[in-house]
Amino acid sequence: MRLNLLRFCLSAFILSATCLCVSAQADEVVVAVAANFTAPMQKIAQAFEQDTVYKAKLVFGSTGKLYAQIKNGAPFAVFLSADDETPARLEKEGVAVAGTRFTYAVGRLALWSRNPSLVDDKGQVLISNASDKNSFKKLAIADPKLAPYGVAAMEVLKGTGALTHVAPKLVQGDSIGQAFQFVMTENAELGFVALSQISIDGRITQGSAWVVPQNLYTPLKQDAILLALGKENAAALDLMKYLRSERAKTIIRSYGYTF
Repeated sequence: MRLNLLRFCLSAFILSATCLCVSAQADEVVVAVAANFTAPMQKIAQAFEQDTVYKAKLVFGSTGKLYAQIKNGAPFAVFLSADDETPARLEKEGVAVAGTRFTYAVGRLALWSRNPSLVDDKGQVLISNASDKNSFKKLAIADPKLAPYGVAAMEVLKGTGALTHVAPKLVQGDSIGQAFQFVMTENAELGFVALSQISIDGRITQGSAWVVPQNLYTPLKQDAILLALGKENAAALDLMKYLRSERAKTIIRSYGYTF
């Protein structure tokens, strides 16, 4: 009798612990976020937690690497890409929920240096001083094979005719976040970064920059999509709605993105 009672209590405890675990997971959404969107998404996540009963756990990286992790079973419920092609591919491959994809932001590319006098407002530093050994020794970009912002940077270099001059000076980061770090730590004198990484409310926070005209590269349409693991996750479903809210859009605009 006592043994049966003990077994019953133990089973009830395990069931209760399991329910608590499931409940805790249901209150959280794990989000894969393209590196360029780090700062705004951190603010959006804070606002999301204030305005709802849910929490958002953020994982940042290059779009290419996040795609590989998703395909390999990483526990992401929502994906915020730096392009519109990768989410469409995931949808086609059945890894994401069909019909949930939308453009949450359109990004801007900038040429930036911590040196306040190095980059002019037309980007002539790439051409006029490209052969001058004293101008800059390294130009950082994101790896075009992994990051859409790297693809955009290469389009600008080719379109302006600067690529042949600066090719020996190029250093590549896995993501736009790493390219930014190269410049921030002055391991590269200048680099192509996301405008959101160097500005807030329309102001460049430090150094000098050329905000690249959008006609020089393919529009950086950034799509969000609900992944298969988030299909039954209330927090994931709510976050997808929240990204379209006015509070989220205000944050996104403040970092230089458009829609």
